[in-house]
Amino acid sequence: MQTLPGHGEPITCSGPHYDRAKEAKEFDETKAGVKGLIDSGVTKVPRLFIHPPQNLHNLSPDTDGAATGLQVPIIDMRGYQDSRREDVVNDLCRASETWGFFQIINHGIPVNVMNGTLEAVKQFHEQPEGVKREWYSRDNAKKFRYYSNGDLFRSKAATWKDTVYFDFSSGAPDPEAVPLICREPVFEYERHIEKLKKSLSELLSEALGLDSDYLGDIGCMESKRFVSHYYPICPEPELTIGTINHSDASFLTLLLQNHHGGLQIRHQNQWIDVCPVPGAILANIGDSMQLVSNDKFKSVEHRVVARKAGPRVSVACFLVPGETQKSKPYGPIKELLDEDNPPMYRETTFTEYFGFYLSSGNGLNGESVLPHFRVSESK
Repeated sequence: MQTLPGHGEPITCSGPHYDRAKEAKEFDETKAGVKGLIDSGVTKVPRLFIHPPQNLHNLSPDTDGAATGLQVPIIDMRGYQDSRREDVVNDLCRASETWGFFQIINHGIPVNVMNGTLEAVKQFHEQPEGVKREWYSRDNAKKFRYYSNGDLFRSKAATWKDTVYFDFSSGAPDPEAVPLICREPVFEYERHIEKLKKSLSELLSEALGLDSDYLGDIGCMESKRFVSHYYPICPEPELTIGTINHSDASFLTLLLQNHHGGLQIRHQNQWIDVCPVPGAILANIGDSMQLVSNDKFKSVEHRVVARKAGPRVSVACFLVPGETQKSKPYGPIKELLDEDNPPMYRETTFTEYFGFYLSSGNGLNGESVLPHFRVSESK
């Protein structure tokens, strides 16, 4: 048995009288997160974090993608504005259709900016408990918040990570609303991501066979939210998981990660390690992009395994419609449809889609939300 910091009640890893709601409440009230458990010296994964067998199926932090000849595509953006634009567009098209994931190099974001952002997030999480506790919140209205497990009170089992959230949906937050330790590095990184977002919007439009300004004009990637995860070392990684298998609701996700692996994607019915590439930004197609592309581009299931090595640090930027476009209906792009390629999905707003994504438990049990929005003829 292990004891949560600041509480006398033990967390048992088995037994018929386990009260999950009580344990979740006590864990949350510590405001110390999973990092607090590690700092307190736990050597066993508390019951709250132990997942059912179906979540741990084929769970191995040592999947050797290289041995199978399978590796997430690496796309070199060098020369995308002139001599190599057609090559880059073609590479993006192939990767989006077949993998749904790709690592981008020569994207224009300085390495020192990327490393500074990862280090700032890491330093925030590794501050003394009492210093970071004041930022702990589950208030969705806050532009910055620190928490552990956003779905703590709804999920079947907690995941082995803590999170800091930056809301850039309406521009940069008030600087005073963000801790000094990570304020400037993340703000600087966001300015570079804005430029990359615009370039990728044009390139992906062309990869769909559309005018370069098409995705920009429909406002589907106007808004940015940064979700920064910290995955502490785990004493029993075979019993829990860092992030359960899921697909993203976004149109596009841009991920910055440190050198500690753990991210896996489902490809050709097997889990493949995404080996971090120094200086690369990992991009993945989200559900909303698969919907508007009428299944041309694929949103792919992925997860993060818990590991004894670490900590893993990542910063995910979710690109979604802006505030004024959230209630705008999005459906399969008409220019992509014909008699041989009828619409596979009904129109929906991002607000409706994301609401169903959360309420249906996509992030809680790994089930895809997209089939719910398919037109009846496609079922």
